Amino acid sequence: MISNRENVSHQMENQTFTTEFLLLGFGDLHHLQVLVFLLFLLIYIMTLIGNLLIVLLVVANQHLHTPMYFFIGNLSCLETCYSSTLLPRMLVSFLNGDRTVSVSGCIAQFYFFGCLAGTECFLLSAMSYDRYSAICNPLHYPNIMNNKMCFILASSSWIGGFAVNTIIISFMSKLTFCGPNKIDHFFCDFAPLMELSCSDTHLITVVDLSFSTICALPPFLLTLASYVCIIATILRIPSTSGRQKAFSTCSSHLIVVTSFFGTLILVYIVPSSPSTVDVKKIFSVFYTVLTPLVNPLVYSFRNKEVNIALRKFTSKYLHFQKK
Repeated sequence: MISNRENVSHQMENQTFTTEFLLLGFGDLHHLQVLVFLLFLLIYIMTLIGNLLIVLLVVANQHLHTPMYFFIGNLSCLETCYSSTLLPRMLVSFLNGDRTVSVSGCIAQFYFFGCLAGTECFLLSAMSYDRYSAICNPLHYPNIMNNKMCFILASSSWIGGFAVNTIIISFMSKLTFCGPNKIDHFFCDFAPLMELSCSDTHLITVVDLSFSTICALPPFLLTLASYVCIIATILRIPSTSGRQKAFSTCSSHLIVVTSFFGTLILVYIVPSSPSTVDVKKIFSVFYTVLTPLVNPLVYSFRNKEVNIALRKFTSKYLHFQKK
């Protein structure tokens, strides 16, 4: 009995634990490294400027203090944090070629990425409910979507996203990594980390699947049901101009929801195989890099109210500069 314990202890002492991971990213791109760096840098700068400008306009302009723009402001704030979780690390690796990341840094990146992704699922669902209330119950809309309800829906989205991933990360913090250290991805995602762990990952995989389903499936179904009702209501509007006006208020949100949930499903629901790894990485770029860029362009700047607020803000800024 004593010898068995000594053998186990000896094996643990001889075991080499992984202290850092190597993110393989998009493979060997030495001949395109500068071009890719400039492309992602441009995307990151445009994402920050677009989303922060939306937040500034929503806060500063009294005419945008409505439920719809309150949620758009929350989404823009979220997208700013979302892209800042992944892109700066990618830019550094493109610039100096260092693709290593510590185990704790990798887990921290996954934590914030997971929290913000879960928050976006809940927030997009809340926004679809807002559009449903505005189009399907226009007479009761001011009473339904009052300040209290908007605050509850937005705060619940943020708290829910962070609470769910905090539980998952509490399990992940107990894992040990002692095998290969290469992650075939451009950021620290759940599945690649589980493949590299030498601990028993059965429980955390079940927990992650359960909570990921809670974060993604109910919001997606609620969003889908909302838009079925919205489209049915729009089709009953007698005038063509009325249908066009009603559809324009929710078409942008429908584009964002389709791109976000669609790529998430393709990446996390479709079974993984060696032939789908590169395809999934490409789709991951859509919801991690391109969606935060597209949101302010498609969702806000095409709206008449935002354009008016932007012109007023620009004229005030130029007038202040002249003084």
